Amino acid sequence: MSAFGFLLHSERALAADLGRELTEWLTGRGHEVRLFDVDALRIGRPDVGWGADELVVGLDLLVGIGGDGTMLDAVGIAAPCDVPVLGINVGQLGYLTTVEPADARAALKRFLAGAYVIEERMRIAVDIVRSDGTVEPYTAALNEVLLGRSALGHTVRIDVELDGESFTPYVADGLMVATPTGSTAYALSARGPIVDPRHRAQVLVPVSPHMLFDRALVLDPETVVRLTVSGVRPAHLSVDGHSCGGLTVGDSVLCTADPVPARLVRFGPSSFHRVLKTKFGLSDR
Repeated sequence: MSAFGFLLHSERALAADLGRELTEWLTGRGHEVRLFDVDALRIGRPDVGWGADELVVGLDLLVGIGGDGTMLDAVGIAAPCDVPVLGINVGQLGYLTTVEPADARAALKRFLAGAYVIEERMRIAVDIVRSDGTVEPYTAALNEVLLGRSALGHTVRIDVELDGESFTPYVADGLMVATPTGSTAYALSARGPIVDPRHRAQVLVPVSPHMLFDRALVLDPETVVRLTVSGVRPAHLSVDGHSCGGLTVGDSVLCTADPVPARLVRFGPSSFHRVLKTKFGLSDR
């Protein structure tokens, strides 16, 4: 028998309804199902509730039922335990989700039959270096790391080093380091390039730069990118859309390829170009 975990979108009723249906279907066939305690109560199955520290340990598959935000959260807790993730789309754009609700049960049957492939996606390791030299290993990003202004109406100055060599200071609303997966997220709205998500690279993208040099840079994945808050104003750090708190002048963020990738379940070969056409409504002519 297999062990499945479900991570539910917190605000969409369809996510709870589908989670309840799939839980009943899987447990009725002898499989183990786990949800966070709060989600288990939400679907009326407190018996399958687990704590945050135990949910993914020993899982065969973690299923995110929601949109891309749910998938980012699912990857964040699954990747360190080498657990693959499947996305069922009850969100809006759904770049990371691959299955529609009507096909959810069929997708799980295919997984149980071994009729799937694993697509690895690069993540970015994030360390915080305080002004006194203290290093805080922090987290990893599947989409982007954003160091931005902490107050409206002001820019922030960020000095950039690449592999220990000074590159240039940026004066902007913010500066992000994105993965190829994240190139169709916030980086896209900041005029960054669209990169095939199977590629490995870091994309340095300024947000509303107040300077002549406003181009994004596509960097080697192993480049150590150091962003240091300079000037006189503090900055704010966020990773995959989650607030990580403030950084003061002299604090830095170190970014480079994380050795542990995200592992996404796919059924047959994926076509990023087809997804891109569908999401943007692009025509053939």
